[in-house]
Amino acid sequence: MSVQTLPSMQRNKIARLAAFFYGLVCYAIFLFAFLYAFGFVGNFVVPHSIDSAPAISWANALLVDAALLGIFGIQHSVMARKGFKNWWTQFVPKPIERSTYVLFSSLCLIALFHFWQPIGGVIWNITNPMSVLIIYALFASGWLLVLVSTFLINHFDLFGLRQVWLYLQRQEYTHLAFATPGLYKYVRHPLYVGWFLGFWSTPTMTVTHLVFALITTAYILVAIQFEERDLVNIHGQAYADYRRRVPMLVPFTHRRQREQ
Repeated sequence: MSVQTLPSMQRNKIARLAAFFYGLVCYAIFLFAFLYAFGFVGNFVVPHSIDSAPAISWANALLVDAALLGIFGIQHSVMARKGFKNWWTQFVPKPIERSTYVLFSSLCLIALFHFWQPIGGVIWNITNPMSVLIIYALFASGWLLVLVSTFLINHFDLFGLRQVWLYLQRQEYTHLAFATPGLYKYVRHPLYVGWFLGFWSTPTMTVTHLVFALITTAYILVAIQFEERDLVNIHGQAYADYRRRVPMLVPFTHRRQREQ
């Protein structure tokens, strides 16, 4: 090894270490956002939750909240599209592209938590202790389902850690093979089922919470269409067959349809 090549190799090693550290920082910010979201939606512990006291008029609050959700939705969807990734990776190195996506999504969520404006008003209020316990169990189950679903399909790839680890190890990144582990045998999107449970399971449904749940539900249903189109492009006939065989969100509905 010549002396002339040593600086270049050192720079390359530093770049790989920096990318790995960057991926860890992005993941840590995601973990903070995820944990805060649990408290935010469930009105637990956090200083500013979805149902904090209203501070501005309901009309202005509705505009602010819709804008915050819209910004998150646009960022989350646009940055996930292949065309954007092809353009984006001209400026952002491919090994940290996913981590950067996770970072931007997390920052949009943190902005939503900070600037969210409660509206007030109560749609329903369940006070029966057993019913409240069941609802909170569904709420917790939803968030747990979200987390479990990510690990079933490779949590570390989904949040960019696998990419920066392979880069650190000087290994080429390869896309994960198509598989349907565990819950994915019964519904195509158990992660989104978890979000629905987490967003709708509340003993006290306020107008604020209803707006949040309706907009996020509509966004997820639209996003699924784009996501599945991308999955068909990536996995081809395997995913097309899977989509025909397995229901999107409600287990066993395809089977009933075939029997009819």
